[in-house]
Amino acid sequence: MHAVPVLLTVGAPPSAGLLLSALLLATWPALAAAEEGERASAGAAPASYADVSSPAGAVAELAETPSIDGVDAGSADIAAAPADSDRGADGAEALVAETGTADSADAPVEETGASDSANAPVAETGTADGGDAPVAEASAGDSAAALATEVAAADSADALGTQNSETDNAAALAEVAAETDADAGLNPPGAEDAPEQPASLETAIAGLAERSFKVKQQAADDIAASGDERAADLLKALLNGDLYYRKDDKRIVFAEKSAAGLALTDALTGESLGEVGSRDAAKITVNNLMRNSLRTDIATLTLASPDPNVRLSAALEMVGTDDADTLAALRAQRSEESDGRVADAIDLAVAIAELKSEDAAVRLAAVESLRGSLYPAARNALGGLLASETDAGVLAAAEGVLADIESRVQTYKIAETVFFGLSLGSVLVLAAIGLAITFGVMGVINMAHGELIMIGAYTTYLVQLAMPNWIDYSLLVAIPAAFIVSGLFGIAIERTVIRFLYGRPLETLLATFGISLILQQLVRTTISAQNVIVENPSWMSGSLQINPALSLTYNRLYIVVFALMVFVALLLILKRTALGLQVRAVSQNRAMAQAMGVRSARVDALTFGLGAGIAGVAGVALSQLTNVGPNMGQAYIIDSFMVVVFGGVGNLWGTLVGGLTLGIANKFMEPWTGAVLAKILVLVFIILFIQKRPRGLFPQRGRAAEG
Repeated sequence: MHAVPVLLTVGAPPSAGLLLSALLLATWPALAAAEEGERASAGAAPASYADVSSPAGAVAELAETPSIDGVDAGSADIAAAPADSDRGADGAEALVAETGTADSADAPVEETGASDSANAPVAETGTADGGDAPVAEASAGDSAAALATEVAAADSADALGTQNSETDNAAALAEVAAETDADAGLNPPGAEDAPEQPASLETAIAGLAERSFKVKQQAADDIAASGDERAADLLKALLNGDLYYRKDDKRIVFAEKSAAGLALTDALTGESLGEVGSRDAAKITVNNLMRNSLRTDIATLTLASPDPNVRLSAALEMVGTDDADTLAALRAQRSEESDGRVADAIDLAVAIAELKSEDAAVRLAAVESLRGSLYPAARNALGGLLASETDAGVLAAAEGVLADIESRVQTYKIAETVFFGLSLGSVLVLAAIGLAITFGVMGVINMAHGELIMIGAYTTYLVQLAMPNWIDYSLLVAIPAAFIVSGLFGIAIERTVIRFLYGRPLETLLATFGISLILQQLVRTTISAQNVIVENPSWMSGSLQINPALSLTYNRLYIVVFALMVFVALLLILKRTALGLQVRAVSQNRAMAQAMGVRSARVDALTFGLGAGIAGVAGVALSQLTNVGPNMGQAYIIDSFMVVVFGGVGNLWGTLVGGLTLGIANKFMEPWTGAVLAKILVLVFIILFIQKRPRGLFPQRGRAAEG
């Protein structure tokens, strides 16, 4: 049997393939005649020739020939011809000698004719520049004879051709592929040395849905390395247990409990995914190793934030770590840090880590760097060092630094106690300053004063209900609203009850006590018997951090300022307005004021309304510190009377000083005695003080005292 030779010219230009195809078509009649003779002598046709009956069929068959030794047949020029049985071994040797490089695919075959054949159909099959090779002028018979010679040679060379190793072919093909890729720009020089790009956030987050902690750890590391601004939030959610995956498609989501089970939100886009059953989504769990790694990754990400508060939080989270990479990141950030608080926190974290060094000199330097640090972690670290340190020099330095820190901390604790005392005193001033007018100026013992404070607090609550989207501005509306509402209630009480009881303090006390019960029940019936919560505006939330040992909460700081503003405003009203002049005239000598044309009944109503309105403003302030309920006024009525009596009846300055003094004294006694016993002791002190000074700290003088 004769095999059809397939000539591969790897990298040859397309013109070579066209040349061989044209040559095959031209020589087909002679080839077919030779084949018929061979079939007749052999009695059967080779399998590869069974369906070939025309030049077009031969070309189609050759076009579908599979690749040889891994070389794509589509990239080679293929020619086939029937064998010439008259050729001998010399032709086979010549053909093998001339086509020996075809297996390695190094270069196209330059010559296709045998060396001993004088009738070569083609002089050369290609040119260096890929141009079209001219066809030698030869007759169809000459071409058929030459091709038959090659076929016969191929039969003899089959065994030799199969001895080419697969290793040589693979190496040659790899070389050709590399050259091709280089020519196409797919693998530019040095591409293999380029650094590996980090995985995108979308790719990295998918690994969190796997069961393996190792895979999830790698996914978390890839998220941290992605550089995406959402990475820190995702890692925080993972650490806090707020990250889930949907079981049907492994989609990573945020989940919140809902009536149907879980309300899902896409973790990357924030898109709402609706509600699913609690079994349709699973929480992404982490182990202790992952938790430690997550804390470090989160801190590292947030350490580069442009917000100094975020950087400060990140640095404080790193305090206590001894991870080399984390410490390196801290030192790198320290050289660029411009915020003093963040720099101190970084120094703290590095110094505490260096306290664990085996070098005594390093530990000593770390102890000195902690001198003056007010962070609790510094004191704890130094305390731990004292328990384990063996070096005498380091031990002495640690004791000295710790003593210095404790002294400074104690100083700031006293300052903090004073601040809390001023805050409590401001509340007492706000609660008592309205009573200073009704009781001190008018002489009315108003036991419903606490309920007027409560009405102001509930007014704040109702204003916030009416302005749910404007909480930050609600207090600006609530302050005048509370003043007006409580003032109107005060005027109504004075016109309906108090005006008939002037000069009878016992009856006034009982009547106002009954009014207080009525107001409490009114609130329970119309609003709620339960306590209600009044939201703090955002600008009153948080605290002013003076240093790690002293922070002032904004709500209490604003109340101190607000109390002073109310005091100044009331003082100006009484001293600089016509109403204030008439109030002072009526309180000093009612008969003379009436004789001068002052309408004392109107002045009494306005004065009581002014005191009640100030009580309502106090309720606005108290709503920012405590829950609002029907009984909240009862907690301040006794304190208000104590402040007025202690400061001096009818004297606003006495009310201010008395309120602040009692507030500070209360706070200083609470750590030793407790809150209840501290109030009892304050009450005992006031009783003893009044025995010595019945008119209080700032008694009224002149006609005011006589009145």
